[in-house]
Amino acid sequence: MKEVKLGKYLTLEEFCTCTQTYQKYADQINPFPENLAETLPAIEALTQFILEPIIEHFGIDKFRLTYGFCSKDLKKYLAKKDPETGLKNGRVAPEIDQHLAHEINKNGKYYCQRLGAACDFLILGVGSDRVIDWILAQKLPFDSLYFYGVDRPIHISYGPQNKREIWTFTASGQPSKKGIEHWLELAKQRRN
Repeated sequence: MKEVKLGKYLTLEEFCTCTQTYQKYADQINPFPENLAETLPAIEALTQFILEPIIEHFGIDKFRLTYGFCSKDLKKYLAKKDPETGLKNGRVAPEIDQHLAHEINKNGKYYCQRLGAACDFLILGVGSDRVIDWILAQKLPFDSLYFYGVDRPIHISYGPQNKREIWTFTASGQPSKKGIEHWLELAKQRRN
């Protein structure tokens, strides 16, 4: 596939090949969208409205994409166990997390009815809590934002619902709103 720029800073290839699982099984995975006509504009919108303002503020040298688009092939490998460690390669929740963007399953339906697109990223040297403070202060129009911890990547999506919903997760991986009440209040204020 020829190089496709998503905006000023990122390419489609970077967005589709940044995961550790892809890096490990690159010769066995087609990382690119099949429904390019719908998925590409969704990824471009995420880039334009969410990622570019973040990159422009924190700097491209500090921005690290850790999980972008999830192709059907990548989805299969994320669900498999690593033969060396016995652990699953990763997690994906295609019906809600928007990493599959506008891809269509074998039944002709979108994997995620919410549409839009999502990615996970880090800002090197800056705690994810501080990045979220900045995102909320700037009123970026995200759909969902997941906080996994100060030193962990942030999941963020952009889509037609523009819910501005924020979640964190318990030690066992269950979604929760506990401990992030200040962000929930800020997001609510910015919605109005």
